[in-house]
Amino acid sequence: MFRHRRSATTAAALALGAALVGVLGFAAPASAHVSVNPKEATQGGYARLAFRVPNESDTASTTKVEVVLPENAPVASVSTMPVPGWTVTTEKRKVDPPLEVHGSQVTEAISKITWTASADAGVKPGQFQEFPVSMGPLPKVDTMVFKTLQTYSDGNISRWIEEPPAAGGEEPEHPAPVLKVLPAGATPATSPAAAAAGDDDDRDDESESDSVALGLGIAGLVAGLGGLALGGLAFARTRRTAGTPTA
Repeated sequence: MFRHRRSATTAAALALGAALVGVLGFAAPASAHVSVNPKEATQGGYARLAFRVPNESDTASTTKVEVVLPENAPVASVSTMPVPGWTVTTEKRKVDPPLEVHGSQVTEAISKITWTASADAGVKPGQFQEFPVSMGPLPKVDTMVFKTLQTYSDGNISRWIEEPPAAGGEEPEHPAPVLKVLPAGATPATSPAAAAAGDDDDRDDESESDSVALGLGIAGLVAGLGGLALGGLAFARTRRTAGTPTA
């Protein structure tokens, strides 16, 4: 009889453990990072990009964002859109050979853009902010990597500076935002309307990610509840068997 009770208790404990693993394992959220939207543009064209900066701190606000333009892919024209509560500054560097734009030669290019928040305009916990930029003509490169520093009000700095991995490589822990630059005439993965809208594309990605996470969380919860139910049935059946008088 004691053996039956011990077996039933073990079965119930295992079922409970499986439920907890299922719920916690499926529902754990992935860490957010700075990204650029849209994710694709065309060589030789102009693009309206938005750097999306989510706040990952539970206690501090994001107060400064520094985006470094790739040195191997200078862009002749870079302009920023005003962001309420934030000031923006730019740094330039010499480019050699000069860039030719509409028959004129450009010897300097923007190398860094810095946004700084006013007293109460920082990106607070649980929020994100987008920083729009227009740039072009885009260079003839496959990708543009925008290394980014995110400074918090408590002095911590998140360094989103890791290069994208080689094909089949593991995603880095602190990836830099990457823009894929397609040859003229190539068909982008996103429609022209979505690329022009910019903001909507990344929101769709976030909504899809949230939906997947929610679905996995619900699946884990259902699996866990099923395990608890089976454990309970096994426990009840064993108790009935143990309580039946034997000849």
